[in-house]
Amino acid sequence: MFDKDFIHQNNYTVLQECGLFTDVPEEHLKLLLKNFYQEKWPRQTCLVHCEKFLFHFYIIKNGRVKMYHTDFDSAKEHTIFLLKKGDVFDLFCLLDGIKHKAYYECLDHTEVLAIPMDKLRSWLQSYPEYYKNFLSYAGRSMRMLEENVSQLVFSDITTRLLHLLLKNINKLQNINDLPDKELAFLIGSSRAVVNRHLQKMKKMGFIKISRNKVQVEDVSLLMQHLENNRINKN
Repeated sequence: MFDKDFIHQNNYTVLQECGLFTDVPEEHLKLLLKNFYQEKWPRQTCLVHCEKFLFHFYIIKNGRVKMYHTDFDSAKEHTIFLLKKGDVFDLFCLLDGIKHKAYYECLDHTEVLAIPMDKLRSWLQSYPEYYKNFLSYAGRSMRMLEENVSQLVFSDITTRLLHLLLKNINKLQNINDLPDKELAFLIGSSRAVVNRHLQKMKKMGFIKISRNKVQVEDVSLLMQHLENNRINKN
């Protein structure tokens, strides 16, 4: 009984801390919580069936999941979002009800809370005042996509990698144990190129690399290098 109560309270906390439900009163949130159930996905689980996300909505409880696109002819891959605790998917399917051609892979052992899409839509129809939370979340996602596209078009690899490190400076655990290949997928590059840039930054004293983990040694040097790179480009 204790375990069941503990899990229930833990799941309630996950909902409370998710950006979609931060201002939802306990009464309304508990009505929604009873429709959620937990799933556990091993590391490297690949979710490639787009239809799955038409019928279920997920909130990450623990672990990291990458959302990515791939070109099967060239075998090129690009990570659109690196999702972590409190992030959700697939918001596009929830809002427009259209199949979203995107793929997901678990980078860690991952636990999610899942809810049938029709149950979530029904709850939103009962409490339409919470649609604003979903629209705000969608807006933040669109801004991230806009920034991602701009960097891919206008910035070189060094700048993109510096931005990635600085953007995660207070939460390096999100990226610091990812292999070079996954870092490359995040910035639209290759494993070999990213490795070469990381080793260069290590020699310059910006970062420390040990046991496949990246640690920023001097934030000011990273920022100065970014500024110098911008000036030299111009």
